[in-house]
Amino acid sequence: MKENARILVVDDEPMVCLSLTNWLKEENYWAYSVEDGASAIAAVHAEKWDIVLLDLKMPGMDGLEVLRQIKSISPQTVVVMMTAYASIPSSVQAMKEGAYDYVVKPLDVQELTLMLQKIVEHQQLITENILLRKHLTERYSFEDIIGKSEPMQRVFEMISTVADTSATVLITGETGTGKSTIARWLHRHGPRAAGPMVEVNCSALPDTLAESELFGHERGAFTDARAARQGLFEAAHGGTLFLDELPSLSLPLQAKLLTALEDRRIRRLGGNRQIEVDVRIIAATSRDLRVAAAAGDFREDLLHRLDLYRVSLPPLRERGPDLLRLAEHLIARICRRHRLPPRQVAEAGRQRLLTYRWPGNVRELAHELERALVFEDAAALDFAHLPDECGMAGTARNAGGDWLNPQFAFPEQGFALEEAINRLLQLALKQSSENISRAARLLGVTRDFVRYRLYGDRKGNHDSETSKE
Repeated sequence: MKENARILVVDDEPMVCLSLTNWLKEENYWAYSVEDGASAIAAVHAEKWDIVLLDLKMPGMDGLEVLRQIKSISPQTVVVMMTAYASIPSSVQAMKEGAYDYVVKPLDVQELTLMLQKIVEHQQLITENILLRKHLTERYSFEDIIGKSEPMQRVFEMISTVADTSATVLITGETGTGKSTIARWLHRHGPRAAGPMVEVNCSALPDTLAESELFGHERGAFTDARAARQGLFEAAHGGTLFLDELPSLSLPLQAKLLTALEDRRIRRLGGNRQIEVDVRIIAATSRDLRVAAAAGDFREDLLHRLDLYRVSLPPLRERGPDLLRLAEHLIARICRRHRLPPRQVAEAGRQRLLTYRWPGNVRELAHELERALVFEDAAALDFAHLPDECGMAGTARNAGGDWLNPQFAFPEQGFALEEAINRLLQLALKQSSENISRAARLLGVTRDFVRYRLYGDRKGNHDSETSKE
């Protein structure tokens, strides 16, 4: 830091200013001088100074008043008083006012050298501590990815390592674990932060449009191509292209993607010109790409090209107490968004949050917290609708016993299974306030199954008739 330390010399004697600034520059400091208190205060207002060498006795505004104003304007600036023998008591007073130390005129160069070195080292230590605190804050709080658990610390270590590079990163993890959030963090903390970040969900791209979306097209390339259009690779030039659910792309398109990654060039659909693109690729998937490659659904050479740095996000159920920390963070955010009063989680609710499996991970947790905050009236949230480790919802546990009476006997004429299924479905909908997703969880089935039972049967589907036979 020594060559970057900025020192302001304030003395009413021009020769002192000239000789002192010249010496400081020879010592590799950045030095500047002024000859009165008003100019010193103006200089501190205008620029940041690490150290001020301030004469105590000056005509007009004296050193003590200048010191007070400097500390008021820039408290972090270190002020060293310069004084004569007769002014030592005043120098002591200056230290009480916030001066770091004082040196006696005529200046002892060796003494001043050691003092400046000590000040610079102290400032370096302060700066490093600030950076360390910032680094630790980022390690423990990556927006909505919060965690002190060992699995999350491994994630933070990996992304902290690769953030400063433009290397390709592959993010894996179950749906809802925060892959998009990690990708955005990598972009914002990387060398391309000033460039664009373009996100695309590959699973939402129809095969007929995927190539045009990624690589662009020329006029006349297909029926509706009335004008040339750049693709997402060109839009992300100089920045980051985030390809979510990459395995959804067809094998031919995967081959073109591999060529673009290796050559750093793309060719628009219907065009002949090669266009250079400078893009960092961050890919994400909830699938095991090795399994997909073995099954022939994903190109093995593309896997090798992408799998340079892999960030594997653990599911929420494996993060232990991090789940509760994340829940508290999300609850506070949701309350602010909806202008709701702060809410706490009851002990029973904490246990249900920890024992539920969270197949939708962080995304599902956020949705459940928002539902509870909006619809639950209790002072403390208990999440009674969540199934416990036995798969039973809180309301069912409170009813006590097995839902099926062990004394039940099937009637001679047969059992109306369809009617029983429909009654269970209606009961689940009632207990979940007509929410299809929660009803599906209560029943242990998919949302599509519930929708099918609700709407498919009303259309007279053949499965119901088959069951009756």
